[in-house]
Amino acid sequence: MDKILVFMYDDMADFEVVYATHLLGHELSKKIVTCAYDKRPVKSKGGMVFMPDITVAEAVSDDYAGFIIPGGWNPVVKEEILTLINDFYNSGKLLAAICAGPRYFAKAGILKNVKYTTSIVEWTQARREAFGNEDDPFPRENFVNTRVVRDKNVITSKGISFVDFAIEIADYFGMFKDDSDKQEFFKTITCYNK
Repeated sequence: MDKILVFMYDDMADFEVVYATHLLGHELSKKIVTCAYDKRPVKSKGGMVFMPDITVAEAVSDDYAGFIIPGGWNPVVKEEILTLINDFYNSGKLLAAICAGPRYFAKAGILKNVKYTTSIVEWTQARREAFGNEDDPFPRENFVNTRVVRDKNVITSKGISFVDFAIEIADYFGMFKDDSDKQEFFKTITCYNK
């Protein structure tokens, strides 16, 4: 399977997934396919405009090796994305979300089965209002307050950890020989001793 699906929506934090898609496309020869609820231009928080390849309703998990969701404060969660997330999860294919993106996983119910992280450490009144006055969808007993978490076929990350997120996704698809190769790559990219 050589295709990766990436969800797009207005005000998404595009920088959180761009390095991951670069590693997947350039280093691992995966084809990136973008999807949105509608086939119209999507404008990111950073002002970049993207044209989705397909709609979420057209996407079929059997056609892809993974599904990536960027962060952002999008309150719209449609049944079609929840179904798609569950299809990926149940077929054991990669699901990856960063920053507020894991909220989609929480709404789909899959975070009840895995450890995860998110930038939404607490469900405050401001968060409630940003997401249409919904109650906290996260199963907090599985939350881990760390940069990135990989559990089974699910990778989640805080927004500030977009490099860690990208490297964890690349590792999932076998980019590194072993953990020391992965750590060396991380140090080269970040000049940081993890």
